[in-house]
This record gives sequence, C-alpha cells and structure tokens, in this order.
Amino acid sequence: MAPPLLLLQDIRLTFGGRPLIESATLSVSAGERLCFVGRNGSGKSTLLKIAAGTVEADSGTRFVQPGATLRYLPQEPDLSAYATVRAYVEAGLGPGDDTYRATMLMESLGLTGEEAPNTLSGGEARRAALARAIAPEPDILLLDEPTNHLDLPAIEWLEETLKSMRSALVLISHDRRFLERLSKATLWLDRGTTRRLEQGFGAFEEWRDGILHDEEKERERLDRKISQEIDWVRYGVTARRKRNMGRLRKLEGLRQERRDQRRTVGSVNLQASEGNLSGKAVVEAIDVTKSFGERVIVREFSTRIQRGDRIGLVGANGAGKTTLLNLLTGVLPPDSGIIKLGTNLQMVTLDQRRESLDPSLRLADALTEGRGDSVIVNGESRHVIGYMKDFLFTPEQARAPITALSGGERGRLMLARALARPSNLLVLDEPTNDLDLETLDLLEELLDDYPGTIMLVSHDRDFLDRVATSVIVAEGDGRWTDYAGGYSDMLIQRGAAAPARALNKAERKDEKKTTTDKGPTSKAKMSFKQKHALETLPAKIEALGAEIKKQEATLARPNLFAIDRKAFDTANAKLTAAQNDRDAAEEEWLLLEMLREELAG
Repeated sequence: MAPPLLLLQDIRLTFGGRPLIESATLSVSAGERLCFVGRNGSGKSTLLKIAAGTVEADSGTRFVQPGATLRYLPQEPDLSAYATVRAYVEAGLGPGDDTYRATMLMESLGLTGEEAPNTLSGGEARRAALARAIAPEPDILLLDEPTNHLDLPAIEWLEETLKSMRSALVLISHDRRFLERLSKATLWLDRGTTRRLEQGFGAFEEWRDGILHDEEKERERLDRKISQEIDWVRYGVTARRKRNMGRLRKLEGLRQERRDQRRTVGSVNLQASEGNLSGKAVVEAIDVTKSFGERVIVREFSTRIQRGDRIGLVGANGAGKTTLLNLLTGVLPPDSGIIKLGTNLQMVTLDQRRESLDPSLRLADALTEGRGDSVIVNGESRHVIGYMKDFLFTPEQARAPITALSGGERGRLMLARALARPSNLLVLDEPTNDLDLETLDLLEELLDDYPGTIMLVSHDRDFLDRVATSVIVAEGDGRWTDYAGGYSDMLIQRGAAAPARALNKAERKDEKKTTTDKGPTSKAKMSFKQKHALETLPAKIEALGAEIKKQEATLARPNLFAIDRKAFDTANAKLTAAQNDRDAAEEEWLLLEMLREELAG
C-alpha cells in the first residue's frame, strides 16, 4: 500500500473540560477519495482544521509527506485581507502554478475576479474560496461543506471538476448525492473516535446501522449481567452469611463499564404542530409576471397547488426562487397576473438566512419568545428544556446566546421554532443548510407525515427526490416550468439538462433586452459527447456485468473469508464498485436514449 501523504494518529482535543475528540486517526494516500461523516458537533470540522494545520491538537501526531501540497476550504472563508477576489485566489497559488487556471475557475464559478471582498454574498465568497483551493491542483484537498451556498449547476460543475483532478480528497458534506458520486472510502467520527470503511458513502449508512445495532445488543447483554449480579448480591450473600468481595468488585466493575460506555448522540425528535385543515385549493397563479427594473424574474407563470402537495423550487442562484416563493405565498404582489390564496391558511416560514434569529437572545428565550419557560406544541404545554432535548440541545445551552451556536445548531433552532407553531402550510427556504445527515433523515420523515402543504427551495438533489411531489424549475429568461415528481424525474422529462445557470455580473451588464416574441434560434440536438456516450455505454455496461460475475464467482469460493480475508475484502469492494458503476451507466444510457427519442420525435 502506498505511504500516506497525510496522517493523523491518536488525536485528542478537549473543549471546555469535555473531550471533543478522544482517539481519532486519519490517513490519506495519493488519489484517495474519502468522505468524512458524523453528527453536527461531533468534531468533524475541528479534525479537518487539525489536518490542515490551523488548529493544534492536545495530543497525537500529524504528518504530511515532505513536498506534498495541501489546500483547505473552510466553512467561512475570510477574504478581508485582499483588495479583490483575484488577489485572494492567486495568493493560494504556489511557485509554477498556472494563473490562467485560476482565471478559468473564477469564470466558471461566475466571478470576474475584480469584485471587492466586502461586496460579496455568502455564496460568492464560497465560490472564490473554492477557486483558491482548487486552482493549484494540490496533492491533498480538504473540503469542509463545499456545496454550501452553491446552486445546482455549480454543484454539478464542482462534481465534474473534482472527478477530473488527481488530488486526494477529504470531503465533509451533508449532500448525499455529492458524497455518493465522489467518495471511495468513508471515515466516521462518532463519540470522539474514528472508524473507517473502505467503501464510498453509498455503503455507509447500512454499515453504521449494523455497528450501532451490535453496540445496543452488547449493552443489553451487559444490563442482563448486572441484573444477575444484583440478584446474587441480594439473595446469595444473605444465605451464606458472608460477602464474596471478589464478586462484589466484579459487579462494581460492570456498573462502571456501563457508566463509561458513551452512547450514541440521541436522535432529533421532530414533530410539527398541526393547524386547522386548509381549503383544498391552496394557491393558484394565473399568468403571473414580476420584474425588477428591466430584468424579468417571472414571466407569465401559471400553476395550481392543492392541499397535501410538496412543491420544490429549483434553479441557479439569482434565478428568482425566493421571489417566486414570495409571489406564491402572497408576500410579494405580481406586476401582472393573478395570485389566489386558499382559505384558512396557517403559514409558517423557515428563511434561509436565519434572519429571524436575534443574536442577543438566549436559546430558551428564542423558543419561548420570552414568555415563561414553556412551549406550546400541538396544543400541549411543554417545558422548554424538554423541547430543547428533542433537538439535541443540552440543558446547559438554555442560557447560551445564539451567537455561541454553530451553524448546524442554529439550523436546528430554526426548525424547533418553526415546528412549534401551528400550521397547514410550511414554507422552507433552504431548510437543509448546515443539518447533519441523521437530522436530514428525520426532517424528511416529518415532512412525509406532515398533513398540510409544503413549498420548499433546495439545492439538495437527494432531499428533493425524497420529499417533492413536483418541482418548479427556472428555465431562464424569467420562464418557469412545473414538472411532476422529484429532481431526477424532472431531469428525465427535460432531457437531463441542468437548470438554467444564472447570469454572472459581467453577463448581466452586457445582456441585451429580450422580447417576449423572440422565437427559438435553432432546433435542439444532442452534443457530440452525448452521442458518443450513447454509442459506447452499452459496451461499458456489458463489461461491468462481466466484472460483476467475475467477482461474484470469487466470493463464492468455499471458505474464502476464513482462508484469505484480504482477497475477500478486495473482491467485495470490486463487486460493489462495479455494481455502482453499472447502475450509473444504465441510468445515464436511459436518460440519453429518452433524450434522443424526444428530439427525434
């Protein structure tokens, strides 16, 4: 096996007297693709900072191969020391690195390079930081939530860019599809220690659940053993009139072992307060148009939303998703057209910027709105501490100011506030930002069981597939189209084309005024790359099928696991990879074939 480019061993770090990381190991070899997962607050970002050399551990060793280059993308990049975005990006280049590549990456990410850092939005600052990290093509690339604040076209561009790079990758992300497509191994940080799986994220959740199930069985065995020892102490000692001190010490040892076991962090208990039943028709839009200056955001859009629908809004940053959401909920009046809202609507909104959180408030006051120490959920009064625990907050955090919360904790607090209010219409603008994967699972279950109507904006493709019953997509030039199903269904219906990319600042400046009577300039056709893929994919699928049969035959050899564990693991990994590659190739071929038939028709 190749020597690691980056190695962390036995890392330990304590915050505020509590061990955050107790025994963590991270090994990264040349070209590895490692996803790094764990609950919010488990220490993932901190361990990545230790790997990057920006935070020092209390104990343990950090080794970087001499001569190896390393770049780190933080969650909140700081550009304040630079006059322009270009200066910030080029400062990340090493001797001999190509400045043209930096320029190309900035352009691909919708930046000119001449922007002043203090004028950038959160998304633009993240794009600049990505260009800085990727431009040198380092040996090791550490990325902390690289998809945060990116729109879908940018996320898909980033996937393809990272796939084509030679760099070893360590990725922290809540975007399942992003992790599934890029990772080949998984590192799990849980209760201060790390475990490694030599498979990508697609295999992680089943592996994790198996470990937690085994741990729970071990705890049950230990509980039974303690109960047996207690019975012996109560009755056996009395009968013999003499204490067996050795057995008593064994009992105390078992009790101490039980106390020392660190259980998994509890699950978020999400429950939405249900409002009164709304009317069957929730929103009807008829030929709605909205402009800001000369720029048309929504052009002659019509749709009908009924009770129980789950509507996802999809498009590039700047396309106008939040504007359309405000039009459909009556917050913003249209320039022309009609918006009809249904009867008996009780709307609760979760905004993407967490703007409704007063940073000076204490956590408990943010939930009770300063009225006592109780929260009303589904008509029942609950003590705020108990409600906080449902969202993984500790009693000690009740008096903590909101400024002390992490991004993930602020996200959970916003959910706790929103879900405590009675509603029959949930309006969620980027609800998945900063939430860990387990909380996302529970949020999806809640939305699935929610009896009302849901309207949401999200760039998380997997989340849209699991939640949305239809998606409204920005097609460009102010036009929006309503597609049945989730994100993947939309791609099939529109020929696998990504949502229209928002124009960057330079393009908007030079953009000519469009007219509504402008027709199509040419008939749509498949690109050379698409045609080539359609022709070559069947052979690739057949070859992968042969590889699957080969590895299955290897695994079927008697006693292979006992005789040669390494060969078994290698064959199993190759089988999983071939199956995943074949599934992806079959899906790509199906999408392209449907596109070909649509264009031919």
